[in-house]
Amino acid sequence: MVVPSHPTTGDKLALRRQARQHRQAFVEALDPEAKSLLEQQLAERLKPLVSQSRIVGGYCPMPAEISPIPALDVAKAAGAVIAYPAFSSRHEPFRFLAGEPSLSGLWATLEPPLTAPHVFPDLVLLPLVAIDRRGTRLGQGKGHYDRVVADLKRNGTMLIGIGWAIQLIDGIIPADPWDVPLDGFASPDGLEMFR
Repeated sequence: MVVPSHPTTGDKLALRRQARQHRQAFVEALDPEAKSLLEQQLAERLKPLVSQSRIVGGYCPMPAEISPIPALDVAKAAGAVIAYPAFSSRHEPFRFLAGEPSLSGLWATLEPPLTAPHVFPDLVLLPLVAIDRRGTRLGQGKGHYDRVVADLKRNGTMLIGIGWAIQLIDGIIPADPWDVPLDGFASPDGLEMFR
């Protein structure tokens, strides 16, 4: 299925803008110590899932995103392989590559070298702008994750969105045909499984 680069739903655009502003205001109000403490709490909430996983997919956070790194450290300590998205082309979906994110990729995020092993995570921690209680994820709007989550899901990967508690909304995020509902959402406040 072809996933457009930008959502066509006006409601989704407005919701993304509002959720980004809300997230940014929340993060700006945190001092570095409080932010670090919340990210450690997130790692504790995720510990039961990451400790049982063989291969965990994560990401390098953008400034307003919660960092999965403390949770990935827990997974690594339990013996899991850690993988990050890596792009070989701007026109191809990313692949999860095992290894440290040490190089600046095509989209100015750190990723493992393209020579690192391609792996298939059994658990992926996904960044998001917002998520509803049906598991509908609102991402940054470029469709990078939309292009890979359906294949991950078909291969049995557990998909857990992670973010600040304020990113779980009570309303409904309009779902497009290519949207794959996530299995759960984790924040420093807890882990909520949707299915």
